[in-house]
Amino acid sequence: MVRPAHFAFNEETAANNAFQSRDNNMSAETMAQNALREFDAFVARLRDAGVQVIVAEDAPEPVKPDAVFPNNWVTFHQDGLMVTYPMYALTRRQERRQEVIDAVLKAGFQITKRLNLEGNEGAGRFLEGTGSIIFDHPNRLAYACLSPRTDAGLLNDLCRQIDYQPVVFHAVDGHNQEIYHTNVMMALGETFVVICLDTVRDVEERRMLEEKFAATGKTIVEISPAQMNAFAGNMLQVRNAGGDTILVMSEQAYRALTPAQVSVLETHTRLLHSPIDTIETYGGGSARCMMAEVFLPV
Repeated sequence: MVRPAHFAFNEETAANNAFQSRDNNMSAETMAQNALREFDAFVARLRDAGVQVIVAEDAPEPVKPDAVFPNNWVTFHQDGLMVTYPMYALTRRQERRQEVIDAVLKAGFQITKRLNLEGNEGAGRFLEGTGSIIFDHPNRLAYACLSPRTDAGLLNDLCRQIDYQPVVFHAVDGHNQEIYHTNVMMALGETFVVICLDTVRDVEERRMLEEKFAATGKTIVEISPAQMNAFAGNMLQVRNAGGDTILVMSEQAYRALTPAQVSVLETHTRLLHSPIDTIETYGGGSARCMMAEVFLPV
């Protein structure tokens, strides 16, 4: 996780992130201070639950308003592979920093291979890490809804190199706008999937997804578009030092779930939530976006 130095509303990313909101009543200083408090409280809750959290400090310069969302530019894989990704927004490309990678190495993890995809930015081709891709690592699947930030060709190239099968589909919001990242409408656990199927308008694509989930033993927990807009699709299942699984989400996302949905999820995993209202409102991302999971060997 990256502790933000200058969290702010990013006009550039707002072009295709319908989850961002403007509020002229909050000063830039207050917004940044609130984001820091939310970040620190979130990290504390994760650590209290026994989750190992590596925190890298964002560099003050250059200013990077979305540095709190590292999952979009880097992934760390089980075989020692690190992948860095091409980013849509110019301001976000500055987030790729060796200092963040060094923090992972200092924690004792080993990187033995690197795959750099950011060279595709010059051609206008983007693939924003685990914002664009929901990896099912045990089944070697890569789910992705296409958008200006998720290029089908790049996804196919990546999957060929890491020997995964791409699972591509289209998802749109209530205004018929492509959903900018897969991880705001879908979260995948070991034995379940939280997904807003209403956003998948193509009947064949929806059937294909349902068949994939059935074949891989995933219980479907379907959320509504309103719940998706409250970031109930932006969750991440992690494992703590004791080996227990925990589904991590924001407080807003948790409050958006129905008692029945909570009951189903609690049969699969423990739930953990933390308030990150400022980060969600002005950053357009939530709990999952703030965490770049590390699968590297030690």
